[in-house]
Amino acid sequence: MLFVIPLTPLGKGGKEGESSPRNSQTIMEKERELLLGQYLTLYEFCTCTKTYQKYAEKISPFPKNPESRIAIADLNTQIIDPIIDRFGRDNFHLTYGFCSSDLKRYLARKDPLTGQKNGRVTPSLDQHMAMEKNRNGKYYCDRLGAACDFFIEDVGSDTIIDWILEQKLPFDSLYFYGEKRPLHISYGPQHKRAIWAFTPTGQPTRQGVRHWLEKI
Repeated sequence: MLFVIPLTPLGKGGKEGESSPRNSQTIMEKERELLLGQYLTLYEFCTCTKTYQKYAEKISPFPKNPESRIAIADLNTQIIDPIIDRFGRDNFHLTYGFCSSDLKRYLARKDPLTGQKNGRVTPSLDQHMAMEKNRNGKYYCDRLGAACDFFIEDVGSDTIIDWILEQKLPFDSLYFYGEKRPLHISYGPQHKRAIWAFTPTGQPTRQGVRHWLEKI
């Protein structure tokens, strides 16, 4: 069942993705209160990254494609809400939610002080861009759906995976980066229920997750 949330209308006489400063402020205020499920707002889901917070004045964080909002809401109702029900709202910390095209550009840029990229982004695979489309009208990620990264305070990521599998939550992909690091989880039409770990160089591997795969 799709959880449909209201779509933000275009400004008067404006084109898609265009708005005046006054309209932008109005949109931001509305998104602060727009619930995706029982707990998270669209604003929280789109503005949680450190990169956004660093370059907020230069980034439009919200989806342009209405399909993305539906996909993000489905991720919340099917995956995030049950997790928060179990572990508590105060203990749930979102570290990466939706990636807009603006945020994608800034994640790929290097910090002028450190020389390091602001973040790692693989839009064709990780589902963080949800159902957004490029200039050619193609989805950035053919896997569709939506994704987020999160951690639960004082609970290891391995324990969270055990619980997710016990509850048979209908995730699409789950990335395990380590017991004390955030989990990546997605929800989408493929329902692959794939679980991956990663080597120190960032390569996907089944090493260390086979015991979970056997439970699927």
